[in-house]
Amino acid sequence: MRKIILATLVLFALSSCKKETQKTDAETKPSDSLSTTEKTGSESSAFVSPEISYEKLGQYLAKNNDTLYVTNFFATWCGPCMKEIPHFKNKMAELKGKPVKFTFVNLDEKSDWSGAVKKFADENGLAHNIVLLDGKKLDHTFFAKNFKQWDGGSIPFTYMRKGNTTDEFLGMMTEETLNSKIASLLK
Repeated sequence: MRKIILATLVLFALSSCKKETQKTDAETKPSDSLSTTEKTGSESSAFVSPEISYEKLGQYLAKNNDTLYVTNFFATWCGPCMKEIPHFKNKMAELKGKPVKFTFVNLDEKSDWSGAVKKFADENGLAHNIVLLDGKKLDHTFFAKNFKQWDGGSIPFTYMRKGNTTDEFLGMMTEETLNSKIASLLK
């Protein structure tokens, strides 16, 4: 019964966002992420996004130090998700070299990881900031353990943490809102 409820929750989360195709311009190539360290040299087409377990993601979300962690949950088929990505890229470029880490948790179907997700990562220079999460493996307590607002019912969702201070935003974030939330956490 738990598996049926969990599967229904994951399917609802993935289906709540209208599937659209929209491309964004590749302007910057950040290096802060959950999974990689800064690279140098030619890496524009290197798709290195690893799969992450929900347990490891939970540990990452709980990090409590002076770094600001901005974690965005998205899918390539989600129109609002794709519309907010340029805002994150602009902020990443602005804060490069600062103690801020941007991570994009991809929730596409596993069968899309080597196709749509790879293409998106390459086109946007985000391969080193994307981690792949198989939503079918989510534990039923994952959302309650890690978030106050998000139950996995829709995306995009952005979680920010610096020290003991957290902020959650469900839905598409405007550039002004993103700038305001990050500025308040960097004080």
